[in-house]
Amino acid sequence: MNVQFPTDSITEIQCDVLAVGVGTDLKELADLDAAFDGQLTRETSAKQFRGSVGAMLHLPTFGRIGARDLVLVGMGDGSAESRRTAAGRAGREARSLRAERMALHFPDSSAEEGMQLLEAAAAGNYAFQMYKPEDERSPTVESWQIFASASDSDQVQAALKRIRWQGWARDLVNMPPADLYPESLAAKAQDLASIDGVEVEVWDFERCQAEGCVGIVAVGQGSDKPGCLIRVTYRPKGAADHIALVGKGVTFDAGGLSLKPSSGMQTMRCDMGGAATMLAATGAIADLGLPVAVDCFVGAVENMVSGNSYKLGDILRYRNGVTVEIHNTDAEGRLVLADCLIRACEVSGVSTVVDAATLTGAAVVAVGSDFTGLFTHDDGLAGSLLAAADEVSEGLWRLPLHAPYKELLKSDYAQIKNVGGRSAGATTAALFLEHFVKKDGPRWAHLDIAGPAFLDKASTRYAPGGTGQMVRALTTWASQLG
Repeated sequence: MNVQFPTDSITEIQCDVLAVGVGTDLKELADLDAAFDGQLTRETSAKQFRGSVGAMLHLPTFGRIGARDLVLVGMGDGSAESRRTAAGRAGREARSLRAERMALHFPDSSAEEGMQLLEAAAAGNYAFQMYKPEDERSPTVESWQIFASASDSDQVQAALKRIRWQGWARDLVNMPPADLYPESLAAKAQDLASIDGVEVEVWDFERCQAEGCVGIVAVGQGSDKPGCLIRVTYRPKGAADHIALVGKGVTFDAGGLSLKPSSGMQTMRCDMGGAATMLAATGAIADLGLPVAVDCFVGAVENMVSGNSYKLGDILRYRNGVTVEIHNTDAEGRLVLADCLIRACEVSGVSTVVDAATLTGAAVVAVGSDFTGLFTHDDGLAGSLLAAADEVSEGLWRLPLHAPYKELLKSDYAQIKNVGGRSAGATTAALFLEHFVKKDGPRWAHLDIAGPAFLDKASTRYAPGGTGQMVRALTTWASQLG
């Protein structure tokens, strides 16, 4: 991917698509309107384009300016988030227009803002086409021209690495479950081993049994594809902090014996979105050379139906002594995460543990597809994660980790059960996980990414499918540690 910072006027720039950010006062059209003999003003009026955030108007230029096509994208009040939303929308439109060279003109962009716009536009330009015929695939923008103060090469390379790892996560989430299952997810995790300071270790199903990973074993035993535990470590010299990232890796979720309806299974390849997010964030942190040690744990399983499936009424005894009665085999992700959280809290020197999972439909009901639900008791950790997400315009919203709701998890036959009922489902799921975080141990935060991890329909900024949201937020957060 090539990035340039042109000094030509926007009417002279040679590219397939010129995207211009336009505010509600439409003043950004002045320099272009003369080249179109006032046609822009007439078109924006006729099409009722008013520069609202995410609004878009495409116009072929017919040679009146250097660009083949002109795309006007609304940036509303011109806030940083509005500009990034507009850039994402422009990137999406570039796919429709089969653009390979794109210019972004958002007035008065600093070097840092230019990189943020590039990342947003590249995320919008993403499309998963691995299984489409070659002649039906649309090209990716490979040449970007950013009208902004020129960034140095290190800034550009850092942006390109963040773009790469977000796309890597999206590819994983979008892969069909016949091709992405526990063993192949573990093989993909080996991509990280090529980065200096990174090692990858995989515990196969038998090792998980021997090590007492009862959640991975129980959920995975109903499938012909054996589950595993993936551990990625990154050890840079002079690390300023040490974190653990934990991801739910349910590569397909049929619900087990609590079988989902067919419509509920259709997109369940996305149930490993937490694993993709945390593996990609670890890859980005290491690829950028950030001085933060990382241990990433992923429990990878398929939740299927067979004569060997785990059953309602089963009781699991975890390594830390907590016993769990199974009341719903479709609440499986938390059982797998529990094994990983126990392991993460045992790593010497870890100051903070963050997990990510497509855990509950309740989180989607609460905050929709634009926000990840954040649960933590630590106000400082919450503040730093919220600030990092805001910096890259990824929605993050803190939800209550309300201790009295632990009563909803009480079991008659074990210490707790794996579901708490319909009320406060996202909170009770987080409270379940808290049983596996070491008391007086590392700080801990849980991210319920069920809403934004996978979109059934295109949004303003993203194509349908995996979004890779929280990869850049977590990478930004890690860069600010120490």
